[in-house]
Amino acid sequence: MNILFDIDMAKWVLFFKPIIKKLQKNHNIIITSRGGDDYKELNKILNLYNLNYISIGKYGGENLEGKLKASLYRQNKLIRIIKKHKIQKVISGCVVDANRVAFGLGIENINFYDMPLKSCNTDITKALPQIRLTIPLSTKLFKPFIVPDEIYLRMGLVKDQIMEYNFIDPLIWLTDFKFDKNYINNFYKKYNIDRKKFTVVIREEEYKASYVNKKYPFLYESLSEIYKRFNANIIIIPRYENKYLKKEFPFAYVIEEKIILQHLIKDADLFIGGGGTINTESCFLGTPTISTRSFISHYDKWQIDNNLMVWTNSKDKLIEYIKLAYEKKLKPNIKNLEKMKININKIVEQIIN
Repeated sequence: MNILFDIDMAKWVLFFKPIIKKLQKNHNIIITSRGGDDYKELNKILNLYNLNYISIGKYGGENLEGKLKASLYRQNKLIRIIKKHKIQKVISGCVVDANRVAFGLGIENINFYDMPLKSCNTDITKALPQIRLTIPLSTKLFKPFIVPDEIYLRMGLVKDQIMEYNFIDPLIWLTDFKFDKNYINNFYKKYNIDRKKFTVVIREEEYKASYVNKKYPFLYESLSEIYKRFNANIIIIPRYENKYLKKEFPFAYVIEEKIILQHLIKDADLFIGGGGTINTESCFLGTPTISTRSFISHYDKWQIDNNLMVWTNSKDKLIEYIKLAYEKKLKPNIKNLEKMKININKIVEQIIN
């Protein structure tokens, strides 16, 4: 069977990698990426994990018209690739381009998604734009246990189309993760980082994404105080460009190249993140984690409720949580992860049948 995976963000490289490896034993797998000049991180991650891919199109920037034109361009390219390779199934993390083309060509369309809403309830008015354009076109939809079926049913699916798995997404690649102290020590040497100091790793929110309303400033406004008050190493993982971060925060270490971030996050004294997946990785790895995301998703809420991470949207509360981490009083309860079980073979079987 010929199967296409269309990937539009770094998270899906890690998530789909073990599934692709299983499927490749008996099927022909084609990977396409949306890794253009305006979102170089994606192809760097694919290269880092030695996955062969076809890079087509681009992100489209912050402008809605630019995003639409970029999507239409990719759709035309995908039609040619799907016809050339005689693709029979298209799989993605709700990529609009892949969904529209698969549906239009009458090809089985399989989606995976863990964050349908910008909230932790079932209010469909909070649905992400790409969800409205993809879920109704799904042949099958895979989702983690923490997201209610009701959301997908209200978007037009029937119960038999919804496939549930009993884990939160990052666990699929963290299960086999082996921390390498030498790997991260070499990173510290390259950047001349004194690891004896309190080390804080920071990841920006994906503020250019269609589901984020605007760039919130309180985290950026706190960095100088964190640096001075706690004599901290501030290591920033850029979401997009790194030049402006270097200029605005000359006291911080801004990562320039693509590294296996799990080693850095695992070794840090504290992780502060405006994202979703990387926050989950951090608390699952046992690192004290503060979420500064502009909203709380279903998996965010599960992690907060189960004492795996904390969340704040204010500078004062952020500094308060950092003080707790500095005093080693902010520790995630990773015992809660024992409730989750991963069965990749079952996922692969559900994809094929």
